[in-house]
Amino acid sequence: MNPWLSALPAALLLGALFVASVAMLRRHRRAGLRLLVGTNAVLMLGALVLLAAALSAPEAAAGPAAVQAAADAAVPMQAESDGGRGAALIAAAIAVAGSSIGAAIAVAYTGSAALAAMSERPEIFGRAMVVLGLAEGIAIYGLIISIILIGQA
Repeated sequence: MNPWLSALPAALLLGALFVASVAMLRRHRRAGLRLLVGTNAVLMLGALVLLAAALSAPEAAAGPAAVQAAADAAVPMQAESDGGRGAALIAAAIAVAGSSIGAAIAVAYTGSAALAAMSERPEIFGRAMVVLGLAEGIAIYGLIISIILIGQA
C-alpha cells in the first residue's frame, strides 16, 4: 500500500486533535494550551520521522539490470551529485524558514512597540521604521544564505 495513503488516517486524526485543542483553548485556556503544545510536538516528531525516512530511502530501480548498467555508464556521477543537491536544497529551505520565522517574531514585537511609541510621539516615525527594517533584514540574510547554498549545489 502507498505509504502516503496509509498515513492519511494519522493526518486526519492530528487535524481533528488540532481543531479540538483550538476549541478547548477558547474555553479552558491552560488545558487547551497543553493540548495545543502536545499536538505541535507530535506533528514535529512526525515531520522529523518523515524527513529521516525520505533521506534514508534507497534509490528506486529503473528496470532490468542491462538498462540500469547502461544508465550508470552514461551518467556515472549523477547519483552522487543528486544526494548533495538534495541536502543543499533542504538546508536552503531550513535557512529561509528559520530566518523568516525569526523576522516575523522580531517584526511583531518591534512593530507593536513602535506603534505604541508613535501614538505618544508621532515625530519618531522615521526611527521606528528603521528598527522595523533592521528586524526584517533577518529574513533577507536567510534568503542570501539559501541563494549561496543553491548556487554551490
